[in-house]
Amino acid sequence: MEKQQRSGIDRFLSVVERIGNALPHPASLFALFALLVVLLSWVFSMIGVTVTHPGTGEQVSVVNLFSVSGFHRIITHLVTNFTGFAPLGTVLVALLGIGVAEGLGLIGSALRLVVLKAPPRMLTLVIVFCGVISNTASEVGYVLLVPLSAIIFHAAGRHPLAGLAAAFAGVSGGYSANLFLGTIDPLLSGLSQEAARILQPEYSVNPMCNYYFMFASTFLITFLGTWLTENVVEPRLGKYSGDARADEIKPLNKEERRGLKYAFYASLLFVALIAGGLIPSNGYLRNPETGDILKSPFMSGIVSLLFFGAALVGVAYGIGARTLKSDADLMKGMGKSMETLGSYIVLVFFAAQFVAFFNWTNIGVILAVQGAEMLKASGLGPIPLMVAFIFVSATINLIMGSASAKWAIMAPVFIPMFMLLGYTPEFTQAAYRIGDSTTNIISPMMSYFALIVAFIQRYQPNAGIGTVIATMLPYSVTFLIGWIIFFVVWILIGLPLGPGAELYLAK
Repeated sequence: MEKQQRSGIDRFLSVVERIGNALPHPASLFALFALLVVLLSWVFSMIGVTVTHPGTGEQVSVVNLFSVSGFHRIITHLVTNFTGFAPLGTVLVALLGIGVAEGLGLIGSALRLVVLKAPPRMLTLVIVFCGVISNTASEVGYVLLVPLSAIIFHAAGRHPLAGLAAAFAGVSGGYSANLFLGTIDPLLSGLSQEAARILQPEYSVNPMCNYYFMFASTFLITFLGTWLTENVVEPRLGKYSGDARADEIKPLNKEERRGLKYAFYASLLFVALIAGGLIPSNGYLRNPETGDILKSPFMSGIVSLLFFGAALVGVAYGIGARTLKSDADLMKGMGKSMETLGSYIVLVFFAAQFVAFFNWTNIGVILAVQGAEMLKASGLGPIPLMVAFIFVSATINLIMGSASAKWAIMAPVFIPMFMLLGYTPEFTQAAYRIGDSTTNIISPMMSYFALIVAFIQRYQPNAGIGTVIATMLPYSVTFLIGWIIFFVVWILIGLPLGPGAELYLAK
Protein backbone atom coordinates (compact mmCIF):
# COMPACT_ATOMS: atom_id res chain seq x y z
CA MET A 1 0.00 0.00 0.00
CA GLU A 2 2.75 2.43 0.98
CA LYS A 3 4.68 1.59 -2.17
CA GLN A 4 1.64 2.32 -4.35
CA GLN A 5 1.08 5.62 -2.59
CA ARG A 6 4.67 6.71 -3.17
CA SER A 7 4.46 5.64 -6.80
CA GLY A 8 1.36 7.79 -7.19
CA ILE A 9 3.14 10.78 -5.69
CA ASP A 10 6.15 10.17 -7.93
CA ARG A 11 3.92 10.02 -11.02
CA PHE A 12 2.13 13.21 -10.04
CA LEU A 13 5.40 15.02 -9.42
CA SER A 14 6.84 13.79 -12.69
CA VAL A 15 3.92 15.41 -14.51
CA VAL A 16 4.36 18.65 -12.56
CA GLU A 17 8.10 18.62 -13.23
CA ARG A 18 7.60 18.01 -16.97
CA ILE A 19 5.09 20.86 -17.17
CA GLY A 20 7.39 23.19 -15.27
CA ASN A 21 10.43 22.25 -17.33
CA ALA A 22 8.46 22.80 -20.54
CA LEU A 23 7.92 26.44 -19.61
CA PRO A 24 10.43 28.99 -20.91
CA HIS A 25 12.85 30.73 -18.54
CA PRO A 26 10.94 33.30 -16.41
CA ALA A 27 12.73 36.16 -18.17
CA SER A 28 11.71 34.74 -21.55
CA LEU A 29 8.21 34.31 -20.20
CA PHE A 30 7.98 38.01 -19.36
CA ALA A 31 9.37 38.92 -22.78
CA LEU A 32 6.62 36.80 -24.36
CA PHE A 33 4.00 38.36 -22.09
CA ALA A 34 5.18 41.85 -23.07
CA LEU A 35 4.87 40.92 -26.75
CA LEU A 36 1.44 39.41 -26.11
CA VAL A 37 0.28 42.64 -24.45
CA VAL A 38 1.34 44.61 -27.52
CA LEU A 39 -0.58 42.26 -29.83
CA LEU A 40 -3.65 42.20 -27.59
CA SER A 41 -3.65 46.00 -27.45
CA TRP A 42 -3.91 46.03 -31.24
CA VAL A 43 -6.70 43.43 -31.33
CA PHE A 44 -8.75 45.00 -28.52
CA SER A 45 -8.37 48.52 -29.96
CA MET A 46 -9.62 47.25 -33.33
CA ILE A 47 -12.62 45.61 -31.66
CA GLY A 48 -13.28 48.76 -29.65
CA VAL A 49 -13.22 47.33 -26.13
CA THR A 50 -14.13 49.95 -23.53
CA VAL A 51 -15.40 50.16 -19.95
CA THR A 52 -16.65 52.90 -17.67
CA HIS A 53 -14.21 53.72 -14.91
CA PRO A 54 -16.15 53.32 -11.63
CA GLY A 55 -14.14 56.06 -9.93
CA THR A 56 -14.23 58.83 -12.53
CA GLY A 57 -17.16 57.77 -14.72
CA GLU A 58 -14.99 58.23 -17.82
CA GLN A 59 -14.80 55.79 -20.71
CA VAL A 60 -11.57 53.78 -20.72
CA SER A 61 -10.45 52.29 -24.03
CA VAL A 62 -7.45 50.18 -24.99
CA VAL A 63 -4.33 52.06 -26.14
CA ASN A 64 -2.79 50.42 -29.21
CA LEU A 65 0.96 49.84 -28.83
CA PHE A 66 1.16 48.05 -32.18
CA SER A 67 1.39 51.39 -33.97
CA VAL A 68 3.95 54.04 -34.84
CA SER A 69 3.18 56.08 -31.73
CA GLY A 70 3.22 52.91 -29.63
CA PHE A 71 6.60 51.92 -31.05
CA HIS A 72 7.99 55.37 -30.27
CA ARG A 73 6.74 55.08 -26.70
CA ILE A 74 8.35 51.66 -26.28
CA ILE A 75 11.81 52.60 -27.55
CA THR A 76 11.93 55.93 -25.69
CA HIS A 77 10.90 54.41 -22.35
CA LEU A 78 12.71 51.06 -22.48
CA VAL A 79 15.54 52.23 -20.21
CA THR A 80 13.41 54.21 -17.76
CA ASN A 81 10.94 51.34 -17.48
CA PHE A 82 13.83 49.27 -16.16
CA THR A 83 15.63 51.84 -13.99
CA GLY A 84 12.35 53.17 -12.58
CA PHE A 85 10.94 49.77 -11.71
CA ALA A 86 10.08 50.06 -7.99
CA PRO A 87 11.32 46.66 -6.72
CA LEU A 88 14.75 46.89 -8.35
CA GLY A 89 16.37 49.60 -6.23
CA THR A 90 14.81 48.45 -2.97
CA VAL A 91 16.03 44.88 -3.38
CA LEU A 92 19.53 45.96 -4.39
CA VAL A 93 19.90 48.33 -1.44
CA ALA A 94 18.53 45.82 1.09
CA LEU A 95 20.81 43.06 -0.18
CA LEU A 96 23.89 45.27 0.03
CA GLY A 97 23.40 45.67 3.77
CA ILE A 98 22.51 42.03 4.37
CA GLY A 99 25.50 41.04 2.23
CA VAL A 100 27.80 42.75 4.73
CA ALA A 101 26.29 40.82 7.66
CA GLU A 102 26.37 37.52 5.79
CA GLY A 103 29.78 37.98 4.17
CA LEU A 104 31.51 38.80 7.46
CA GLY A 105 29.99 35.72 9.12
CA LEU A 106 27.44 37.29 11.47
CA ILE A 107 24.38 35.38 10.24
CA GLY A 108 26.09 31.99 10.22
CA SER A 109 27.49 32.44 13.74
CA ALA A 110 24.17 33.70 15.10
CA LEU A 111 22.31 30.67 13.73
CA ARG A 112 24.87 28.26 15.16
CA LEU A 113 24.69 29.95 18.57
CA VAL A 114 20.89 29.79 18.74
CA VAL A 115 20.72 26.14 17.70
CA LEU A 116 23.61 24.98 19.90
CA LYS A 117 22.22 26.71 22.97
CA ALA A 118 18.74 25.26 22.57
CA PRO A 119 17.64 22.79 25.30
CA PRO A 120 17.08 19.25 23.91
CA ARG A 121 13.33 19.48 24.50
CA MET A 122 13.21 22.77 22.56
CA LEU A 123 15.47 21.66 19.72
CA THR A 124 12.74 21.17 17.12
CA LEU A 125 11.00 24.41 18.01
CA VAL A 126 14.27 26.37 17.82
CA ILE A 127 15.15 24.91 14.43
CA VAL A 128 11.75 25.72 12.90
CA PHE A 129 11.85 29.20 14.44
CA CYS A 130 15.38 29.83 13.12
CA GLY A 131 14.23 28.64 9.71
CA VAL A 132 11.50 31.26 9.63
CA ILE A 133 13.83 34.02 10.87
CA SER A 134 16.56 33.05 8.36
CA ASN A 135 14.34 34.36 5.54
CA THR A 136 15.60 37.83 6.46
CA ALA A 137 18.89 36.91 4.80
CA SER A 138 17.49 35.28 1.68
CA GLU A 139 19.20 31.96 0.80
CA VAL A 140 21.29 31.53 3.96
CA GLY A 141 18.60 29.34 5.53
CA TYR A 142 18.74 26.89 2.64
CA VAL A 143 22.50 26.62 2.36
CA LEU A 144 23.36 26.76 6.07
CA LEU A 145 20.48 25.96 8.42
CA VAL A 146 18.90 23.05 6.50
CA PRO A 147 22.04 20.84 6.36
CA LEU A 148 23.13 22.02 9.84
CA SER A 149 19.79 20.92 11.31
CA ALA A 150 20.19 17.42 9.88
CA ILE A 151 23.65 17.23 11.47
CA ILE A 152 22.28 18.44 14.82
CA PHE A 153 19.45 15.88 14.87
CA HIS A 154 21.86 13.10 13.90
CA ALA A 155 24.29 14.10 16.65
CA ALA A 156 21.39 14.09 19.14
CA GLY A 157 20.48 10.51 18.18
CA ARG A 158 17.40 11.53 16.20
CA HIS A 159 16.63 10.94 12.53
CA PRO A 160 18.62 13.51 10.50
CA LEU A 161 15.87 13.85 7.89
CA ALA A 162 13.47 15.00 10.61
CA GLY A 163 15.82 17.86 11.45
CA LEU A 164 16.26 18.66 7.78
CA ALA A 165 12.48 18.65 7.23
CA ALA A 166 11.86 20.90 10.25
CA ALA A 167 14.37 23.47 9.00
CA PHE A 168 13.13 23.29 5.40
CA ALA A 169 9.54 23.74 6.59
CA GLY A 170 10.52 26.88 8.50
CA VAL A 171 12.75 28.34 5.80
CA SER A 172 10.53 27.69 2.79
CA GLY A 173 7.05 26.88 4.09
CA GLY A 174 7.23 29.86 6.43
CA TYR A 175 8.65 32.15 3.77
CA SER A 176 6.04 34.85 4.47
CA ALA A 177 6.35 34.80 8.25
CA ASN A 178 9.09 36.63 10.12
CA LEU A 179 9.84 38.93 13.03
CA PHE A 180 11.95 41.12 10.76
CA LEU A 181 11.75 42.53 7.25
CA GLY A 182 13.60 40.64 4.54
CA THR A 183 14.48 41.24 0.91
CA ILE A 184 11.15 39.79 -0.27
CA ASP A 185 9.13 42.50 1.51
CA PRO A 186 10.28 45.53 -0.49
CA LEU A 187 10.24 43.42 -3.63
CA LEU A 188 6.59 42.38 -3.32
CA SER A 189 5.43 45.75 -2.02
CA GLY A 190 7.05 47.44 -5.02
CA LEU A 191 5.15 45.19 -7.39
CA SER A 192 1.93 45.77 -5.44
CA GLN A 193 2.46 49.51 -5.63
CA GLU A 194 2.96 49.40 -9.40
CA ALA A 195 -0.27 47.41 -9.75
CA ALA A 196 -2.25 49.68 -7.40
CA ARG A 197 -1.24 52.72 -9.43
CA ILE A 198 -3.13 51.32 -12.41
CA LEU A 199 -6.21 52.68 -10.62
CA GLN A 200 -4.76 55.20 -8.17
CA PRO A 201 -1.54 56.80 -9.53
CA GLU A 202 -0.50 58.17 -6.12
CA TYR A 203 -1.09 54.98 -4.12
CA SER A 204 1.90 53.90 -2.01
CA VAL A 205 2.55 50.41 -0.62
CA ASN A 206 5.10 50.31 2.19
CA PRO A 207 7.48 47.33 2.64
CA MET A 208 6.06 46.97 6.18
CA CYS A 209 2.49 46.65 4.87
CA ASN A 210 2.10 43.01 6.03
CA TYR A 211 4.36 43.23 9.07
CA TYR A 212 1.78 42.72 11.84
CA PHE A 213 0.33 39.66 10.12
CA MET A 214 3.79 38.35 9.25
CA PHE A 215 4.99 38.82 12.84
CA ALA A 216 2.04 36.92 14.31
CA SER A 217 2.33 34.20 11.65
CA THR A 218 5.87 33.44 12.83
CA PHE A 219 4.51 31.83 15.99
CA LEU A 220 1.78 29.97 14.10
CA ILE A 221 4.26 28.40 11.67
CA THR A 222 6.72 27.63 14.47
CA PHE A 223 4.03 25.82 16.48
CA LEU A 224 2.63 23.89 13.51
CA GLY A 225 6.08 22.95 12.22
CA THR A 226 7.22 21.76 15.64
CA TRP A 227 4.08 19.69 16.26
CA LEU A 228 4.21 18.07 12.81
CA THR A 229 7.90 17.18 13.12
CA GLU A 230 7.55 15.50 16.49
CA ASN A 231 4.14 13.86 16.04
CA VAL A 232 3.89 13.03 12.33
CA VAL A 233 7.16 13.27 10.40
CA GLU A 234 9.70 11.86 12.85
CA PRO A 235 7.53 8.87 13.94
CA ARG A 236 6.99 8.01 10.27
CA LEU A 237 10.74 8.13 9.57
CA GLY A 238 11.53 5.92 12.59
CA LYS A 239 15.06 5.30 13.81
CA TYR A 240 17.85 6.20 11.41
CA SER A 241 19.78 3.15 10.23
CA GLY A 242 21.81 4.62 7.37
CA ASP A 243 25.56 4.65 6.90
CA ALA A 244 26.15 8.36 7.43
CA ARG A 245 28.19 9.09 10.53
CA ALA A 246 27.16 11.78 12.97
CA ASP A 247 29.28 14.91 12.61
CA GLU A 248 30.45 17.04 15.48
CA ILE A 249 29.09 20.58 15.51
CA LYS A 250 31.90 22.87 16.48
CA PRO A 251 31.05 25.46 19.12
CA LEU A 252 31.76 29.12 18.52
CA ASN A 253 35.37 30.08 19.00
CA LYS A 254 36.59 33.04 21.03
CA GLU A 255 36.65 35.42 18.08
CA GLU A 256 33.12 34.49 16.97
CA ARG A 257 31.73 34.97 20.47
CA ARG A 258 33.42 38.37 20.71
CA GLY A 259 32.02 39.28 17.30
CA LEU A 260 28.47 38.44 18.42
CA LYS A 261 28.97 40.53 21.54
CA TYR A 262 30.06 43.51 19.43
CA ALA A 263 27.11 42.92 17.09
CA PHE A 264 24.72 42.90 20.07
CA TYR A 265 26.05 46.25 21.29
CA ALA A 266 25.77 47.68 17.79
CA SER A 267 22.17 46.44 17.59
CA LEU A 268 21.34 48.19 20.84
CA LEU A 269 22.89 51.38 19.51
CA PHE A 270 20.90 51.19 16.28
CA VAL A 271 17.63 50.49 18.12
CA ALA A 272 18.35 53.47 20.40
CA LEU A 273 18.88 55.71 17.37
CA ILE A 274 15.58 54.56 15.85
CA ALA A 275 13.75 54.98 19.15
CA GLY A 276 15.22 58.46 19.56
CA GLY A 277 13.76 59.43 16.22
CA LEU A 278 10.30 57.96 16.86
CA ILE A 279 9.42 58.23 20.55
CA PRO A 280 9.58 62.03 20.98
CA SER A 281 6.64 63.85 19.38
CA ASN A 282 9.12 65.90 17.35
CA GLY A 283 11.51 62.98 16.66
CA TYR A 284 13.79 63.27 13.66
CA LEU A 285 12.26 60.20 11.97
CA ARG A 286 8.69 61.49 12.22
CA ASN A 287 6.92 63.62 9.63
CA PRO A 288 8.43 67.11 10.25
CA GLU A 289 5.13 68.84 9.49
CA THR A 290 2.55 66.63 11.22
CA GLY A 291 4.62 64.53 13.61
CA ASP A 292 3.01 61.43 12.10
CA ILE A 293 4.84 58.08 11.96
CA LEU A 294 2.83 56.30 9.26
CA LYS A 295 3.60 58.96 6.65
CA SER A 296 7.11 59.77 7.74
CA PRO A 297 10.75 59.46 6.65
CA PHE A 298 10.91 56.34 8.86
CA MET A 299 8.26 54.48 6.85
CA SER A 300 9.35 55.69 3.43
CA GLY A 301 13.01 55.06 4.28
CA ILE A 302 12.61 51.63 5.87
CA VAL A 303 14.76 49.96 3.19
CA SER A 304 17.56 52.46 3.77
CA LEU A 305 17.34 51.82 7.52
CA LEU A 306 17.48 48.08 6.85
CA PHE A 307 20.67 48.66 4.85
CA PHE A 308 22.31 50.81 7.55
CA GLY A 309 21.24 48.50 10.38
CA ALA A 310 22.47 45.30 8.72
CA ALA A 311 25.73 46.96 7.65
CA LEU A 312 26.37 48.45 11.10
CA VAL A 313 25.77 45.19 12.96
CA GLY A 314 27.74 43.22 10.35
CA VAL A 315 30.73 45.54 10.61
CA ALA A 316 30.62 45.35 14.41
CA TYR A 317 30.69 41.56 14.20
CA GLY A 318 33.53 41.65 11.68
CA ILE A 319 35.64 43.86 13.95
CA GLY A 320 35.02 41.64 16.97
CA ALA A 321 35.51 38.34 15.13
CA ARG A 322 38.41 39.75 13.11
CA THR A 323 36.80 38.73 9.84
CA LEU A 324 36.95 42.38 8.80
CA LYS A 325 40.60 43.09 8.14
CA SER A 326 40.22 45.87 5.59
CA ASP A 327 37.61 47.71 3.56
CA ALA A 328 38.13 45.08 0.86
CA ASP A 329 36.39 42.50 3.08
CA LEU A 330 33.45 44.86 3.43
CA MET A 331 33.15 45.38 -0.32
CA LYS A 332 33.62 41.67 -0.96
CA GLY A 333 30.55 40.89 1.15
CA MET A 334 28.49 43.43 -0.76
CA GLY A 335 29.82 42.18 -4.07
CA LYS A 336 29.04 38.57 -3.23
CA SER A 337 25.41 39.45 -2.49
CA MET A 338 25.21 41.19 -5.87
CA GLU A 339 26.67 38.16 -7.67
CA THR A 340 23.53 36.20 -6.85
CA LEU A 341 21.34 38.83 -8.54
CA GLY A 342 22.53 38.45 -12.12
CA SER A 343 19.55 36.38 -13.25
CA TYR A 344 17.20 38.51 -11.13
CA ILE A 345 18.30 41.71 -12.89
CA VAL A 346 17.71 40.09 -16.28
CA LEU A 347 14.29 38.97 -15.06
CA VAL A 348 13.47 42.46 -13.79
CA PHE A 349 14.34 44.06 -17.15
CA PHE A 350 11.68 42.06 -18.97
CA ALA A 351 9.21 42.17 -16.05
CA ALA A 352 9.48 45.97 -16.01
CA GLN A 353 8.63 46.16 -19.71
CA PHE A 354 5.66 43.84 -19.26
CA VAL A 355 4.29 45.87 -16.33
CA ALA A 356 4.79 49.17 -18.19
CA PHE A 357 3.14 47.89 -21.37
CA PHE A 358 0.28 46.44 -19.36
CA ASN A 359 -0.30 49.80 -17.67
CA TRP A 360 -0.03 51.84 -20.87
CA THR A 361 -2.62 49.79 -22.74
CA ASN A 362 -5.33 50.08 -20.04
CA ILE A 363 -5.90 46.33 -20.34
CA GLY A 364 -5.37 46.01 -16.61
CA VAL A 365 -8.07 48.58 -15.83
CA ILE A 366 -10.52 46.91 -18.22
CA LEU A 367 -9.86 43.42 -16.81
CA ALA A 368 -10.16 44.77 -13.29
CA VAL A 369 -13.50 46.51 -13.93
CA GLN A 370 -15.03 43.54 -15.75
CA GLY A 371 -13.64 41.05 -13.24
CA ALA A 372 -14.92 43.14 -10.34
CA GLU A 373 -18.40 43.25 -11.87
CA MET A 374 -18.39 39.45 -12.18
CA LEU A 375 -17.24 39.04 -8.59
CA LYS A 376 -19.88 41.47 -7.35
CA ALA A 377 -22.52 39.49 -9.21
CA SER A 378 -21.28 36.29 -7.52
CA GLY A 379 -22.20 37.72 -4.13
CA LEU A 380 -19.03 36.36 -2.51
CA GLY A 381 -17.66 38.26 0.48
CA PRO A 382 -14.01 39.00 1.28
CA ILE A 383 -13.38 35.69 3.07
CA PRO A 384 -14.48 33.31 0.25
CA LEU A 385 -12.77 35.52 -2.33
CA MET A 386 -9.45 35.67 -0.51
CA VAL A 387 -9.50 31.95 0.35
CA ALA A 388 -10.10 31.14 -3.31
CA PHE A 389 -7.25 33.49 -4.26
CA ILE A 390 -4.93 31.75 -1.78
CA PHE A 391 -5.65 28.40 -3.44
CA VAL A 392 -4.99 29.93 -6.88
CA SER A 393 -1.62 31.26 -5.70
CA ALA A 394 -0.71 27.94 -4.08
CA THR A 395 -1.54 26.02 -7.26
CA ILE A 396 0.40 28.34 -9.57
CA ASN A 397 3.38 28.04 -7.23
CA LEU A 398 3.69 24.35 -8.09
CA ILE A 399 4.74 25.15 -11.65
CA MET A 400 6.33 28.59 -11.24
CA GLY A 401 8.65 28.88 -8.27
CA SER A 402 9.72 32.53 -8.20
CA ALA A 403 7.58 34.58 -5.78
CA SER A 404 8.42 37.84 -7.53
CA ALA A 405 7.86 36.44 -11.03
CA LYS A 406 4.40 35.14 -10.13
CA TRP A 407 3.43 38.34 -8.37
CA ALA A 408 4.62 40.48 -11.28
CA ILE A 409 2.10 38.61 -13.43
CA MET A 410 -0.74 38.31 -10.92
CA ALA A 411 -0.58 41.70 -9.17
CA PRO A 412 -1.56 43.87 -12.19
CA VAL A 413 -4.74 41.81 -12.59
CA PHE A 414 -5.83 40.89 -9.06
CA ILE A 415 -4.86 44.02 -7.11
CA PRO A 416 -6.91 46.47 -9.26
CA MET A 417 -9.73 43.90 -9.39
CA PHE A 418 -9.92 43.62 -5.61
CA MET A 419 -9.42 47.38 -5.19
CA LEU A 420 -12.59 47.94 -7.18
CA LEU A 421 -14.35 45.68 -4.69
CA GLY A 422 -13.00 47.80 -1.83
CA TYR A 423 -10.06 45.63 -0.70
CA THR A 424 -6.62 47.16 -0.21
CA PRO A 425 -3.54 46.03 -2.18
CA GLU A 426 -1.94 45.10 1.14
CA PHE A 427 -4.87 42.73 1.83
CA THR A 428 -4.48 41.03 -1.55
CA GLN A 429 -0.71 40.78 -1.14
CA ALA A 430 -1.07 39.06 2.25
CA ALA A 431 -3.41 36.45 0.75
CA TYR A 432 -0.98 35.86 -2.10
CA ARG A 433 1.93 35.33 0.29
CA ILE A 434 0.10 32.59 2.17
CA GLY A 435 -0.51 30.59 -1.00
CA ASP A 436 2.98 31.23 -2.31
CA SER A 437 4.69 30.05 0.89
CA THR A 438 2.75 26.92 1.72
CA THR A 439 3.47 24.97 -1.47
CA ASN A 440 7.13 25.98 -1.76
CA ILE A 441 8.22 22.84 0.09
CA ILE A 442 6.50 20.48 -2.37
CA SER A 443 7.21 22.40 -5.57
CA PRO A 444 9.95 20.96 -7.82
CA MET A 445 10.09 24.40 -9.45
CA MET A 446 11.31 26.03 -6.22
CA SER A 447 14.88 27.14 -6.94
CA TYR A 448 16.41 25.29 -3.96
CA PHE A 449 14.41 22.09 -4.36
CA ALA A 450 17.25 20.24 -6.08
CA LEU A 451 19.61 21.31 -3.29
CA ILE A 452 17.24 19.82 -0.69
CA VAL A 453 17.20 16.53 -2.63
CA ALA A 454 21.01 16.52 -2.58
CA PHE A 455 21.05 17.11 1.20
CA ILE A 456 18.63 14.22 1.75
CA GLN A 457 20.68 11.87 -0.43
CA ARG A 458 23.57 12.27 1.96
CA TYR A 459 21.57 10.24 4.49
CA GLN A 460 19.36 8.28 2.09
CA PRO A 461 21.26 7.74 -1.19
CA ASN A 462 18.24 6.39 -3.09
CA ALA A 463 16.05 9.37 -2.22
CA GLY A 464 14.46 11.43 -4.95
CA ILE A 465 11.73 13.99 -5.51
CA GLY A 466 9.10 11.59 -4.19
CA THR A 467 11.00 11.28 -0.91
CA VAL A 468 11.03 15.03 -0.45
CA ILE A 469 7.32 15.30 -1.24
CA ALA A 470 6.32 12.40 1.01
CA THR A 471 8.26 14.02 3.86
CA MET A 472 7.12 17.60 3.32
CA LEU A 473 3.49 17.11 2.21
CA PRO A 474 2.13 17.08 5.81
CA TYR A 475 3.77 20.47 6.40
CA SER A 476 2.37 21.93 3.18
CA VAL A 477 -1.21 20.81 3.78
CA THR A 478 -1.22 21.77 7.47
CA PHE A 479 0.44 25.15 6.89
CA LEU A 480 -2.10 25.94 4.16
CA ILE A 481 -5.14 25.01 6.25
CA GLY A 482 -3.79 26.50 9.48
CA TRP A 483 -2.73 29.76 7.83
CA ILE A 484 -6.09 30.16 6.07
CA ILE A 485 -7.93 29.71 9.37
CA PHE A 486 -5.59 32.22 11.00
CA PHE A 487 -6.17 34.65 8.11
CA VAL A 488 -9.95 34.27 8.36
CA VAL A 489 -9.84 35.01 12.10
CA TRP A 490 -7.68 38.06 11.35
CA ILE A 491 -10.26 39.29 8.83
CA LEU A 492 -13.18 38.70 11.22
CA ILE A 493 -11.45 40.68 13.96
CA GLY A 494 -10.58 43.40 11.44
CA LEU A 495 -6.96 43.87 12.46
CA PRO A 496 -4.62 45.95 10.28
CA LEU A 497 -2.04 43.94 8.35
CA GLY A 498 0.77 46.39 9.00
CA PRO A 499 1.42 50.05 9.85
CA GLY A 500 -1.27 52.00 8.02
CA ALA A 501 -2.33 48.89 6.06
CA GLU A 502 -6.02 48.25 6.61
CA LEU A 503 -8.11 45.48 5.05
CA TYR A 504 -10.50 47.76 3.19
CA LEU A 505 -10.06 50.94 1.21
CA ALA A 506 -11.39 54.15 2.73
CA LYS A 507 -14.66 55.22 1.18
